[in-house]
This record gives sequence, C-alpha cells and structure tokens, in this order.
Amino acid sequence: MSGAADARGFWAALGLPGIVDVHTHFMPERVLRKVWAYFDSEGPLVGRSWPIAYRHDEDERVRILREFGVIAFTSMIYPHKPGMADWLNAWAARFAARVPECLRTATLYPEDGAAAYVKAAVASGARIFKAHPQVGDYDPGDPLLDEAWGVLADAGVPVVVHCGSGPVPGRFTGPAPMARLLARHPRLRVVVAHMGMPEYAEFLTLAERYEGVLLDTTMAFTDFSEETAPFDRRELGRLKDLGERVLLGTDFPNIPYPYAHQLHCLERLELGDEWLRGVCHGNAVREFGLDDREAGLEGREVGPEGREVGPGGGGPFSQGIHREP
Repeated sequence: MSGAADARGFWAALGLPGIVDVHTHFMPERVLRKVWAYFDSEGPLVGRSWPIAYRHDEDERVRILREFGVIAFTSMIYPHKPGMADWLNAWAARFAARVPECLRTATLYPEDGAAAYVKAAVASGARIFKAHPQVGDYDPGDPLLDEAWGVLADAGVPVVVHCGSGPVPGRFTGPAPMARLLARHPRLRVVVAHMGMPEYAEFLTLAERYEGVLLDTTMAFTDFSEETAPFDRRELGRLKDLGERVLLGTDFPNIPYPYAHQLHCLERLELGDEWLRGVCHGNAVREFGLDDREAGLEGREVGPEGREVGPGGGGPFSQGIHREP
C-alpha cells in the first residue's frame, strides 16, 4: 500500500509545497513492535480490529512519508512506566539528527526528575512533546508533572496530548483532567490529539477558552472513526472558526487505511481550500517556526497561504496545478 500519487495530488491541487504531519510515530524498533503486537491482539485500549497499514521497517517508513510529500513530521514517543521517558528522548534526538524532516520530539511521565529531563530536552532542541495519559494511565495534573508543565509553558513548546476517551476510555481521559491542568497552566500550548475524540465538542470549547489549545486531526473524520465516534456536523462552524489552530495529524504508520484517506476526509468537510491549506501546512509552519527549507518554500515564490504564485520549483507547481479558494 502506498498511494503516493493520491497524497501528492491532494496537496498539489491546493498549491502547497507539501504537507506537515504533526502526529506520526517513530520509536525504537522493539518498542514499536510491542505497540503493533498490542494492536494485533486487539488490546483493551484498542477495542476493535485494527490492521496496521504501513508495517514496514524504519527506513521504508521514512521513505514512504517522503514519497507522500510530507515535508515535516514527528516521532511521537510515549512511556508507559517510570524510567522510560529520558531514554526515549535520547533515542528521538538521535532519530531527528539523522532524519532532517523530523521535528525533534520528546515525552514525559509523572516521576521524580521529570522537570529536569524536560528542561534538558527543551534546551537541546526539542520542538514538540507527546503525552499519553491513556496508555500511561496517569492524571496530567499529577504533582510530579507540575514543574515540567511549567517549563513547557514558559518555553512555548507544544505538547500533543492524547486526552480524549477514544478509542476506549481510560481512568484519566476526557476533558475534565485537561481543563484542570489548563486552569493551572493557562499558557501551556496543548495540541489535543485526535480532535479529542469522541469528546469533540468539549475540546472545541477548551480551544475557544484558551488561546494555546490546538487540535490535531489524527484519525478524526475517517470512515474508520466515524463508525464508532462520529463528529457532529453541527460543530463544523466552530471547527472552521478555529481553523488557525487545527493541525494535520494522521497516526502513520499505525492506521488501518491508506494515508491519503485522512486527507480526503478533511476535504469532504467542505470547509474550503484556505482552511485546508492552513491545516495541512501553514498552521504548523507558524506554530513551529519552520524556516523556508523546512516548510518546503526555499526558492519558491509563494503567497500568504503558502501557495506558489509563480513558476519555478519544478514538479506540480510549475505545471500550474492550483485550485482557487
């Protein structure tokens, strides 16, 4: 399964130089194999059949994302017990050093020393963090994390948090724990993974209340997720209004359908090309301060939405494949 032409056709039609995916998983191979085995066994946090679409070795997965035209992505890592986070952060730093498209990713867990390793990761260049209260089975408001959250809030480094109750509720999932955390750290930049599935409306409310709350699209709106956690179309107006704070995420490689399906599901929301350009490129460029090389804009003449407005750069852009907003 590849679908590169489908994925590239999507962003080329928007006049983009590629797409930015803020929710992709790269982690040590033995850890990832255990994650895949958990999905294969339909573990209690999965709850249904979930075939992995891109079950390849690491180099092949990087190659596939490049083939799709994903010009920046992440290595979402997460610990499930004490003593893992610092080790995972070291691995992710090495991965980002050898894969230039990867936004260096780090993680955290409620344990002694969390603030110290979070501070060290930020100081040495981490650009995004991942927190997984569902898998880690911890309250994001745990006092052991309080100083670490303060470090991230002060640094303005965003944290992708799996805080919604999908696919299966955990002890600390849902909007209430995050609302308490944000009340204590209102400047924290939280990226709500999976749009907060299935509590979409409640997490939209948190985003409306706190300027630092963003949402990623990971698996939301897809046929797979709509079967069990449908998005209420009456909320589309709110989603459009928050368009500058919505980021493309996919969960690659751990998805049970082709990569481009996520892209077309965003398209069929019919929120407009400007909204899609922001979600798939411009918002992440702004949020992470991507330079022209990282954003795929080096040597191109672009308009305010990241669209190519003149010849040059080769590929689909020089062929004039554009859609008007």
